[in-house]
Amino acid sequence: MTFTQLCCPLCATPLTLEQRTYRCEQGHCFDTAKQGYVNLLPVQNKRSKDPGDSKAMVQARGDFLAQGFYQPLAEIIAKAALRADPRTLLDAGCGEGYYLRHLLDAAPERLQAVALDISKWAVLAAARQDKRASWLVASNTTVPVASGSIDALLCVFGFPVEDEFKRVLSESGRLLMVDPAPNHLLELKQVIYPEIKHKEATLPVAEDAWQLTNAERVTFSVNLPSNAIIRDLLTMTPHLYRASSEGRARAEALTELTVTVDVWVREFVAKSD
Repeated sequence: MTFTQLCCPLCATPLTLEQRTYRCEQGHCFDTAKQGYVNLLPVQNKRSKDPGDSKAMVQARGDFLAQGFYQPLAEIIAKAALRADPRTLLDAGCGEGYYLRHLLDAAPERLQAVALDISKWAVLAAARQDKRASWLVASNTTVPVASGSIDALLCVFGFPVEDEFKRVLSESGRLLMVDPAPNHLLELKQVIYPEIKHKEATLPVAEDAWQLTNAERVTFSVNLPSNAIIRDLLTMTPHLYRASSEGRARAEALTELTVTVDVWVREFVAKSD
């Protein structure tokens, strides 16, 4: 179902869809691409020529997730996001849409879903695979949706912009954050890094601004049976660029690896100012 409360990224006034073009009252226009997404990321808001995940990262993630390794996590995320029967949902940092597709499979038809990512390659891949959501090239820094229009906001392995998230959430809206727990992909890290550094456990959003209402730690093991799949996993994560050449070489030599998936699924509501 098309999301009906988009806003112009240039002047923040409501956008109206006329045929395949979104227009605001100030005359700004944004065309829907043939693949079904709309680019609402103005050039002046880009920090680089091609921001976000690269085409190679998006392809690797799509290939890896299509194997079903993370399906148990996707099912838990969908259940948590739909628990309060939201009418509107935003996936902020949707990637190629894997988790949102699972969620929409379980959602009632009345749910209006909008998804954004700063990577045009990710949004392009997502829009090609599913027409049930409104797909946007956009940034969490300036979310192009109306204030108070979102009942459930999903941020999976993403970067929360707390002021924007609070602005777009409805009065009873919920923020669902999905973040790595300490042992996430530990076995892969042990291969590519000479030493594993453990960060101090903290919540992904400020405790004085958000109330934690539910937390679930999801942990399971998956066997990666080939070098190609291991390579896809490494390519789709930031670890590819953080690892040394020696670490990447050790990963390249692997033909099989069992890794731990260890993830926090947390639900928050905004505290009153």
